[in-house]
Amino acid sequence: MNANQNCHATGDPQLDKAIYQWITWDRNVLTRAQIEELSREKNVDELRRRLCYRMAFGTAGLRAAMGAGFSCINDLTVIQSTQGMYKYLSKFFPDLRSRGVVVGYDTRAQDASGCTSERLARLTAAVMLCKDIPVHLFSTYVPTPFVPYAVKKLGAAAGVMVTASHNPKEDNGYKVYWHNGAQISSPHDKEILRCIEDSTEPWPESWNEGLADSSPLRSDPLDKITRLYMDELATVCFHRELNSQSPLKFVHSSFHGVGHNYVQRAFQACGFPPPIPVPEQKDPDPSFSTVSCPNPEEGASVLELSLRLAEREGAKIVLATDPDADRLAVAELRDTCGWKAFTGNELAALLGWWMLYNWKETHSEPSDTDKVYMLATTVSSKILKAFAQMEGFHFEETLPGFKWIGNKIHELEKTGNEVIFSFEESIGFLCGTMVPDKDGVSAAVVVAEMAAYLHTKNLTLNQQLQNIYETYGYHISKTSYVICNDPPTVKRIFTRLRNFEGENVYPKSCGGYNIVNVRDVTTGYDSSQPDQKCVLPVTKSSQMVTFTLQNGIVATLRTSGTEPKIKFYTEFCVPPGKSDITNLEDELKKVTSVLVEEFLEPDKNNLIQRRV
Repeated sequence: MNANQNCHATGDPQLDKAIYQWITWDRNVLTRAQIEELSREKNVDELRRRLCYRMAFGTAGLRAAMGAGFSCINDLTVIQSTQGMYKYLSKFFPDLRSRGVVVGYDTRAQDASGCTSERLARLTAAVMLCKDIPVHLFSTYVPTPFVPYAVKKLGAAAGVMVTASHNPKEDNGYKVYWHNGAQISSPHDKEILRCIEDSTEPWPESWNEGLADSSPLRSDPLDKITRLYMDELATVCFHRELNSQSPLKFVHSSFHGVGHNYVQRAFQACGFPPPIPVPEQKDPDPSFSTVSCPNPEEGASVLELSLRLAEREGAKIVLATDPDADRLAVAELRDTCGWKAFTGNELAALLGWWMLYNWKETHSEPSDTDKVYMLATTVSSKILKAFAQMEGFHFEETLPGFKWIGNKIHELEKTGNEVIFSFEESIGFLCGTMVPDKDGVSAAVVVAEMAAYLHTKNLTLNQQLQNIYETYGYHISKTSYVICNDPPTVKRIFTRLRNFEGENVYPKSCGGYNIVNVRDVTTGYDSSQPDQKCVLPVTKSSQMVTFTLQNGIVATLRTSGTEPKIKFYTEFCVPPGKSDITNLEDELKKVTSVLVEEFLEPDKNNLIQRRV
């Protein structure tokens, strides 16, 4: 039976063409059957959703549900993406055949379409290998940061990591790194998408998954990259001898993902005994069977097994890496108040202080700070800015997403500067510049060493956090989200914000406080600038508006680049010496509540509130 016989006309020429193309091109019998069945049923709405638009590069590359259709992650869309990438790379790099590309993958699986991360990685490799491009394909699952690390160490032209990180089990993704090890950004992302659209029909050889085994151009970088990475941890390991003597115990959960083996080795590389693994969560399980959500950012609600194990083992610190091990959550047992799960902003205050403390130990001249930087995304805490103002080094903000941080690091290093710490509030940290991306493996061992050092001073992580706030000023923040599965509703919400009190007039107050500044990076507007133009790059493809209130609270509303969420961030930054924290927290809570209720209107817009 040919493709025409399996197509049932819908009356929409664009959709009929897309159905025909899918059934003609897709060699995966499972995903092809999904579209054939929808075509027989004439389920036009579902067919349009799956076939009439293509994934675009967001803050973490291409990411979507696994399944059939051009809008999903599957064999065909990964082949198309890689063909487009090949076309762009071959134009950009005359030496592509000597550089090659790096390909890695996590442990995700999808029974309905057979789209395991490993299979998608092997198809990615096949596309490059059939064009005689060398491929450094990892022979087993690895943490996401290993791919950009390998790109830099091997001098590759680019890298691909097949992962959906902490997304639900139904999702997968295709993250692309440039030759500098940072995630691709404009104009490369747009040009690759254009090349994808110019080469949608798969080459016959692209389906030859076996090339990953038979081609002499395929190599396995696993042993070399793991060894180099563990050796280079010495650059962020400052007290190895102290680590070996520390009485502290640590529990680690890898959240059913890739992190267990690598965190164990990282601890040993820095002189620690390996952390105690959570047995139910240490081995890969793509169904994430013991957690309601595979995202350690959710805090104590998803760390229950880790916390119970820590109590049984007498461990006071829990570390949790997300399924692809690029993010890190930390919880600490307090003597009288139970467990505290640190927010990303709180962990950044601790890690930023620690990296600065150790940098200062080896740099005594005031002029040494002239070329020292810390970086954070603009929706993250301003605590590093407070450090910089008091300590004399530089602080810069980027747009949300570590791709912006990675490229900023590359830009700063080209002019002889040193970046000692970077972070995004969604528990993404980079200590030093080993990897130009967030790295949960190195961050885990750095937190352990910091805790071991503080223990020798009779201090806990939480006590040191209070010391930091007393020195640099309290930074109290709230970060959460609502879920909206209807893109037109999201657009309507942000259109209303831009016309809140008349055409092109933003809200003038929030929670009883005047709004003194509005910055809208979607449109490029910033009322605080003389020309009213944003300093940060304009991002028309996503929504983000920031309000600064007269009382000093900064509030941001933005859409997620990886999930159907509208995120909101509020922070109260106060100068050192002001310690009436209860009133500040109450004030921030009130403003945050008004921000959500009046600006997002969750009931009217059928938004799903985050469960706490």
